[in-house]
Amino acid sequence: MTDTIIAVIGGSGIYDIDGLQDATWQTVETPWGNPSDQILTGTLDGVKMAFLPRHGRGHVHTPTSVPYRANIDALKRLGVTDVISVSATGSFREEMAPGDFVVVDQFIDRTFAREKSFFGPGLVAHVSVAHPTCPRLSDACFTAATDAGIKVHKGGTYLAMEGPQFSTLAESKMYRESWGADVIGMTNMPEAKLAREAELCYASVAMVTDYDSWHPDHGEVDVAEIIRTLTGNAQKGRDLVGRLPALLGADRSPCEHGCDRALEFAILTAPEARDPAMIAKLDAVAGRVLG
Repeated sequence: MTDTIIAVIGGSGIYDIDGLQDATWQTVETPWGNPSDQILTGTLDGVKMAFLPRHGRGHVHTPTSVPYRANIDALKRLGVTDVISVSATGSFREEMAPGDFVVVDQFIDRTFAREKSFFGPGLVAHVSVAHPTCPRLSDACFTAATDAGIKVHKGGTYLAMEGPQFSTLAESKMYRESWGADVIGMTNMPEAKLAREAELCYASVAMVTDYDSWHPDHGEVDVAEIIRTLTGNAQKGRDLVGRLPALLGADRSPCEHGCDRALEFAILTAPEARDPAMIAKLDAVAGRVLG
């Protein structure tokens, strides 16, 4: 058994954790540059917690400029075992209304201007992201949301777009009608892929703020309306997070779905051909398998 350490990556509207004891902002250095911000650490109901504002305090990072590799590496260095991503999204489904939450279980990655892997020339690895979220962690998020009285949908496909602009009407209709996506956002990719490479359990909670631009009765995305919905969603998000320690517990067994062993057979580069500089950069992410 190891200690459970829950990390929350907060998106638009989520900037702290209510009731965190011994709260301290920590600076974590990584080989991939600086994370989005310092990381807030402490305990909640006897369980160790970490909070990272994805866009930085004051919202200084665009979806493209978020240092995703540094963020995940920093959490790994702190000993994090479970990552909860909380982010604002648009909805492609009438029943997934603004104010609702969706516990995402699949992604379509349409981003194109971001580094998507810790690995590369000199140290090649391929992990499976067929099931990119951890069912155990997702179940805990769904239960926490339900217990908090939040209208929550279990399962959904998140379309990750590059941004920072919102979708055109044609894109919105294509994602909804042809591709079968349920929600749309700009930040869960490559975050989920990197979490898998770092052998971290990952769950995604999408907070619906709008209907994107497909809905005939709602028209184009209105930022002022999004901000109003975000304000209401933010407290719901904190209520959800506050219930996770009791559900996950302070002691952690190996993940039954293998998230924490994703690199077991993923590295293809022969030991004698591995780049020492890459090995050094991957000390936190892949140290378990690289020795």
